[in-house]
Amino acid sequence: MSSPGLIDPVPVPRAVTPREDGRIDLLGQPKEAMRQLLAEAGLDAKQAKLRAKQLWHWIYNRGASDFSVMSDISKTMHPWLAERFVIGRPEVVEAQVSTDGTRKWLLRSDDGQDYEMVFIPDADRGTLCVSSQVGCTLTCSFCHTGTMRLVRNLTAGEIVGQVMLARDALGEWPSQPDGRLLTNIVMMGMGEPLYNFEAVRDALKLIMDGDGLALSKRRITLSTSGVVPMMARAGEEIGVNLAVSLHAVTKAVRDELVPLNRKYGIEQLLEACAAYPGANNARRITFEYVMIKDKNDSDADARELVRLLRKYKLPAKVNLIPFNPWPGSHYETSPADRVRSFSNIVFEGGISAPVRTPRGRDIGAACGQLKTASEKKSRAQRDRDAAEKALAAV
Repeated sequence: MSSPGLIDPVPVPRAVTPREDGRIDLLGQPKEAMRQLLAEAGLDAKQAKLRAKQLWHWIYNRGASDFSVMSDISKTMHPWLAERFVIGRPEVVEAQVSTDGTRKWLLRSDDGQDYEMVFIPDADRGTLCVSSQVGCTLTCSFCHTGTMRLVRNLTAGEIVGQVMLARDALGEWPSQPDGRLLTNIVMMGMGEPLYNFEAVRDALKLIMDGDGLALSKRRITLSTSGVVPMMARAGEEIGVNLAVSLHAVTKAVRDELVPLNRKYGIEQLLEACAAYPGANNARRITFEYVMIKDKNDSDADARELVRLLRKYKLPAKVNLIPFNPWPGSHYETSPADRVRSFSNIVFEGGISAPVRTPRGRDIGAACGQLKTASEKKSRAQRDRDAAEKALAAV
């Protein structure tokens, strides 16, 4: 299917380095691709179809990462599979738990690239914040990931792998629809999801597959900084909830905070939001708005926000997010009374504007902070930390 409008050419400096052992990772492979890989490895058509179905069940319903546990596949076939394939998980470089229960992981790919994911538990839900890229091509001035160069896109398997690893850590195998701790996914981690569209789409289709992880599209949110040409395609091909990193209501301020605004301005972005497939009062578009002291938090800003959302008749919710400070940033968090005043004005305008409770500040849960902190450590120090954790677990 062709994409509406032009697509920004976003250079990705390097591709994924193949595994040194030559094995193919089955995680992230669609059902038909898995069957085809088995056929290419030497199984006849009937065997390939059967084994693909069995592997799919063990991987996505039982959380298996080792062929030897697959009891309905003959033991003689286990080494054959292990010689050719692997069921990947990202390496955990560092894991932290906040006093409020927030968990954060620094992960490493097979080719040595680091990225992050965060799990945020609440009374009625548990949300996993998933990364789509190593680094980011955008340079949003309030975002710590914006200080990092884009290394490469994550693969569909690496995106799904974050969900699998979180469920490993939460003890949520075998897969079941009720009683889950991990109930929601937000594509709000490192990177711009719409600049890695195909991999994000393919990963989310696996996550939503009724025979797989079976997470409803209504429990998945994709956040974009405003890649306007890809928004309609995201609605048509993925169909999950949309969140937009707005953060300002004037061109000058948004140009500073979200430089992509210089290419796709606020009016163009809101027009794309109004046309987003499936958007209605039951499925409102979420506008993320980081509250930054003396930058975007005035009463006039709040009134202009209401005016803009009304102009485009958008079924909208505004998430007000107190700025999460990170080392080197020159921005400050808006005072609590300023945030309340802003929220009240938006609410009075007939638009929901809850204030997000800051989470995980004691572990630096803003995107990119754990990666940067880890990079400042020497290799020897990281090895010592890992050894101490291993001893403590004994």
